[in-house]
Amino acid sequence: MVTLLSLAGLLAIWWIAAIVADSRVLPAPPAVAEAFWRDARTGELFFHLAMTLMRVAGAFVIAMAVGSAIGIVLGMNREANRFFDPWLILFLNVPALVIIVLAYIWFGLNEAAAIGAIAVNKIPNAVVTLREGARALDRDLEEMAKVYRFGPAKTLRHVILPQLQPYFAAASRSGISLIWKIALVVELLGRSNGVGFQINLYFQLFDVAAILAYTLAFVAVMLIIEFLLVQPFEAHSTRWRPRRARG
Repeated sequence: MVTLLSLAGLLAIWWIAAIVADSRVLPAPPAVAEAFWRDARTGELFFHLAMTLMRVAGAFVIAMAVGSAIGIVLGMNREANRFFDPWLILFLNVPALVIIVLAYIWFGLNEAAAIGAIAVNKIPNAVVTLREGARALDRDLEEMAKVYRFGPAKTLRHVILPQLQPYFAAASRSGISLIWKIALVVELLGRSNGVGFQINLYFQLFDVAAILAYTLAFVAVMLIIEFLLVQPFEAHSTRWRPRRARG
C-alpha cells in the first residue's frame, strides 16, 4: 500500500510539472501512455523488451557464475587474493563504455560481444561481494567438516554455500540494477533491436514521450523482477538471522 501511494505521489508530481512546463520536452503521462499503447499494439514494444531481457538474463547468469566462483576462491585463498587484487581494482575502474567499445571492435557487432561486454562489466562487482562473504566464513564450521570427513563437494554444499546465501542475494540485487543499465548502452551502440536501440531511435526523432514509454516499460519489468524474485530470494537467504528485539 505504501509503495502504491509513493508511486502515485511521483506520478502526480510528474503530471503537475508537465502541465506547468507545457513543453514537448516534458510530456504528460497521457502522452506517454499513448506512445506506449501505439508500440504495444503493434507488438514492437514487447519484441524489444524481450530482446533486452534476453541479454540481461544471459549476462546476469554468466557474471554471477564467473564472479561468484572467482570471489569465493580469492576470499578463501590469501595468496591468490594478494596476487589478483590489483587486477580486480583495475577492472573495477575501467569505464563500462570502454569495455563495450573494445568488445565490439575485437569480436564484432554480434550477440556474443554484446552479452559478454555486459557480463564483464558486472563480474568485478560480484567478485568483490562474494570475496567478502568468503572472508567472513565461520572457520569453526570448516574444522567441524574436516573432523566429520566431509568431502569438498559436501563441504561446499552444506557448509560454505549456506553461509554465502546473503552475499549471493546482495550481488544479485546490485547485479540486476547494474546489468540492465549497461545493456541499454550496449544496444544503443551496436545492436539493431532492444530498448536501448529504440531509445536512440526516438532520441533522433526527438520523441520524448516514446523515450519515456520504453524506459518506464522496462523499469516496470525490473520492478516486477525485484519484488517477485530478488526480494523473496533475499528474505529466504537471510531467514536464519536473528531478528532484533523490539524495544
